[in-house]
Amino acid sequence: MTGFSRAPEDRPTPPEVYNWRVYASSLVISMGVLAYGYDSAFIGTTITQKSFKRDFGLANMTKAEQNNVSSNLTSIYSAGGFFGALFMFFSLELLGRRMTVIISDVIFLIGAVLCTIPTHQLGLIYAGRLLTGLGVGGIAAVSPIYIAEISPPAIRGRLTGFFESFYQTGAVIGFWINYGIVHNVDTRSSAAWRIPMAVQLIPAGLLALMIPILKESPTWLLKRGREEDAYAALSYYRNLPASHQYVQEDVVFIKTAIAKERAMVTGKEVCSFSDFVKGAAKESCTKGMWNRYLLVFVMFMWQAWSGAAAINYYSPTIFTSIGLTDITLWTGVYGIIKAVGSIIFFTFFIDAFGRKWPWIISSLCCAFCQYYLAAYIAIGKPAAGVPQSASTIAGGKAATAFIMIFGATWSFGANGLPWIISAEIFPSSLRSISGPWAGMSVWLWTFIVTKSLPQMYTSMGYGVYIFFASCLVLASIYAYFFIHETKGLRMDQMDHLFGFERERYDFENDLNTERKIGSEEFENSEKGEVDVSRKEVA
Repeated sequence: MTGFSRAPEDRPTPPEVYNWRVYASSLVISMGVLAYGYDSAFIGTTITQKSFKRDFGLANMTKAEQNNVSSNLTSIYSAGGFFGALFMFFSLELLGRRMTVIISDVIFLIGAVLCTIPTHQLGLIYAGRLLTGLGVGGIAAVSPIYIAEISPPAIRGRLTGFFESFYQTGAVIGFWINYGIVHNVDTRSSAAWRIPMAVQLIPAGLLALMIPILKESPTWLLKRGREEDAYAALSYYRNLPASHQYVQEDVVFIKTAIAKERAMVTGKEVCSFSDFVKGAAKESCTKGMWNRYLLVFVMFMWQAWSGAAAINYYSPTIFTSIGLTDITLWTGVYGIIKAVGSIIFFTFFIDAFGRKWPWIISSLCCAFCQYYLAAYIAIGKPAAGVPQSASTIAGGKAATAFIMIFGATWSFGANGLPWIISAEIFPSSLRSISGPWAGMSVWLWTFIVTKSLPQMYTSMGYGVYIFFASCLVLASIYAYFFIHETKGLRMDQMDHLFGFERERYDFENDLNTERKIGSEEFENSEKGEVDVSRKEVA
């Protein structure tokens, strides 16, 4: 990759570091997120198929009972996601990142099988949805931090951004599979619901097949005292021998950060897991920690209250009002725009543009789009099947354009950035907590918004868009004051930004000093003059 798409390097970096292994591993870890995005998109259409209603007795239920079943199938998945993220704390800390991916994937596969094989047993569908929720909850908790821990700092945003790119890609796949089934498969056949249920197995199965190329996170290995394995893992991911100065530096940075964290938490650099958990629970509430937990929670709040769900909810009405007949096709185009926008930004630009300003620009652009939608709905009053005036149709075409612009600009803002930021700002000692915390936050806010939106439409009408647009403006202000720029920084340098360390540091001078030391040692290493074990790391 060319240099324009990287952040400034934290120190002179051998070209071998930007190798296929770290890219391939990040893609494999993100494969589970493909299932996450797919599951979020396909279920709504699938459970409305005639064959699904017939096979599971919904056809004989009242409308209220059918709505209750649909709500339960959605909410049990959300509950599974919440608790899947929560329970993975123990696996992340005790078993490691790689094993947590394996456990989450196995749980998901079992759930996907249970969703696919029933004939008339609705209880199996419920069980399958619960297990797939638990699986994607675990995957969401582990994937960003796992990728962040194996990534070189200059391309960490790109690699961690695979999470959002795969999520959006999975959602698009889910939509278009349902689109193809509706137009090409007899909806009275059980295949109409069984095929999309079975497709869940593909990304999860591919992840299972490719697990052997993954190595454990070097950070977790060093936390467990497995130094030799950590050197081997870093050598693998950096495509350099374990004796290379760059790998040696990485180990020193990580070990120094771990020792410093443990000393701050427990008063000693070596401690038992139970001692550390007790101290971490106390230290998590100190300056530099509580603000990070709050930041993650609030970032996902802004993500949920951005109005993306409202756009999805109302766009079919706008499409119909201007004479577009194939509404599902245009909804799919909107999904493609979001996915392509995410892939382009997170692959090529995030490490150059950073986190802070893309969030601000995206939020303001999306707010403008929603203010226009509110004005159009208030004045034009579009309605499906109701003849519209020429001016209203023109306004509706502009509204459709603004919906597409919203999708494009939303793709590089709060849609994916909270996952990246939350994965890189915590010290190694607390990432087993921060990953589940991020996962639980997103599931909680998603549940709240999903439950609130129908009532908001009933009581607020077009005011819903004014509300969400105003939230986006507030989100941009929040980002300006509270979101730190983290591009190009090593993860052990984040404590300087958030004031966790007890000593007072001049962050910029400290960072420049580290880069100078790294540059000098890199030049001297070729002469055999560097003893990395004696290097002092700020």
